[in-house]
Amino acid sequence: MSGQMLGDAALGADGIVHVARRLTEPAMARLAAWRRPVSCGGDEPPARDQLLRAARGAAGVIVTLTERVDAEFLDAAGPALRVVANVAVGYDNIDVAEASRRAVVVANTPGVLDEATADHTFAMILAVTRRVVEADRFARSGTPWMWGPRLFLGLDISAGATLGIVGHGRIGRAVARRALAFGMRVVAYDPRLRPGQTYDAVQAVAWPDLLALADVVSLHVPLMDATRHLVDAAALAAMKDGAYLVNAARGGIVDELALLAALRSGRLAGAALDTFEGEPRINPELMELDSVVLQPHIASAGAVTRDRMCQLAVDNVERVLAGEPPLTPVPAP
Repeated sequence: MSGQMLGDAALGADGIVHVARRLTEPAMARLAAWRRPVSCGGDEPPARDQLLRAARGAAGVIVTLTERVDAEFLDAAGPALRVVANVAVGYDNIDVAEASRRAVVVANTPGVLDEATADHTFAMILAVTRRVVEADRFARSGTPWMWGPRLFLGLDISAGATLGIVGHGRIGRAVARRALAFGMRVVAYDPRLRPGQTYDAVQAVAWPDLLALADVVSLHVPLMDATRHLVDAAALAAMKDGAYLVNAARGGIVDELALLAALRSGRLAGAALDTFEGEPRINPELMELDSVVLQPHIASAGAVTRDRMCQLAVDNVERVLAGEPPLTPVPAP
């Protein structure tokens, strides 16, 4: 229920913590046991005006990637605000510079979702390259069929296919481990890597080389000015004919209009997308393409993983309000 009060309301509003959306049940139970008043929104993202009202006077706020924390939000919260904890690794929904200017600590939830996100990324790689979703729709359609040597041909990833990982952080490395276990060759682009060097059987390459080499390009970088539309028309044109694009990072990394053009032209064989530029809206033209696998931002949606994310956000708020540094602070720019 929106506006639900948890914790010890007898303590009054001083030092209240607002949780923008309901967390996992164990995390909610923990909040309810706090000796601190807690207000909580509902399951759906709050309307902007509701969020601003609910944050007023809060000492701590827990948000998800659907809530925008900017100067307007910080003004509404007021000078009592000490910490904003994001239930996500990415923090493009938060103006970290503005929060830092106001001495508000920002924290996120890295580390706890790496394996689940890598699992789902590799599931999407298999789904799009082996046309799993497309074949499922066909089988359910009732269309008469019979096995044949050319029925739903896809990419044999274990027969020498190359995976290009963009962003060699924790999640990118976890995806690489899975790809190597499947017998894929793995190359990676990351400004922190030296092209030509090998890192745990992953060969570092320059950006143009990754695009030219990879049968599958998988994105694992944060969304920031330098990565917005990193995969644009020029990058898509530089990819191998018949390659695939997989995005379990942030929608804004990909120019979706350019991606649509590349898919329609046949330059790309397919794409698997867990995030979108206009999220939660999905471009209806993407939905029309059988070669595209669409997911509603669920790469971290393992039950254990999501609880760890929520618990870490609670930990971070609890620590900051106790005068300690958060476990996973977002550095000020």
